[in-house]
Amino acid sequence: MDSLLSFLVDYKVADVCIGLVGIYGLLVVIDRFKALYVDFSIPAEEFMKQVMKLVEADKTEEAITFCTANEGKPLAFVVKKILQHSDRDEKSMNEALNTAASEVAPKLVRRLGYLSMISNVVTLMGLFGTVIGLIVAFKALSFADVSQKQTILAQGISIAMTATAMGLMVAIPIMFLYSFLYEKQSRLFSEIDLHSHKLMQFLRERDFVPFTHDAAYPNNLHSDKLAKPPAPKAKVS
Repeated sequence: MDSLLSFLVDYKVADVCIGLVGIYGLLVVIDRFKALYVDFSIPAEEFMKQVMKLVEADKTEEAITFCTANEGKPLAFVVKKILQHSDRDEKSMNEALNTAASEVAPKLVRRLGYLSMISNVVTLMGLFGTVIGLIVAFKALSFADVSQKQTILAQGISIAMTATAMGLMVAIPIMFLYSFLYEKQSRLFSEIDLHSHKLMQFLRERDFVPFTHDAAYPNNLHSDKLAKPPAPKAKVS
């Protein structure tokens, strides 16, 4: 146990682990920030206004081409898949929507959950370093020589406080940034859900023929164009 404790203290294992996990967390933050705020972000209202304008003008192919030009954006990808099935029935469009959504969802949520885990792990690592420092301090009070007791006690307290500080210095910013990234991710999901269902509703209503009594039960059967029954033959006496 003493050899393990000496190894942890001499090589500052807790501090090194906190630093390495913190660097990985920073890389994840940079990657997710670039993905959610740059690669996947699109002015949703302006984009959908242009798409709907083309669809209303019955220019579906042009709308698909417009979506293809922005296919790297999840919203454009989902809208494109819906438009490609707009000439089919509602079931086909719903299946296209579900398939497209299942394809883009992993890209939006990728590695973001790691940030919450990293924040918790570095906090525990800081606690681990604190415990190591306290063990060193208590051992100094119990076994160290009187001449070395004060030095070892100060060393143990320093180890404990340093580990705690480093853990919090990594955990707090990462959790703060995670909140912003998670909010952006939720907003992208909301935009996809809102605008895809609006498009689906428009496509359904465009092909819907309302019920009318005259269409179902026409009064004028164009009797003038119907073949007239043959005149009855005169009886021969």
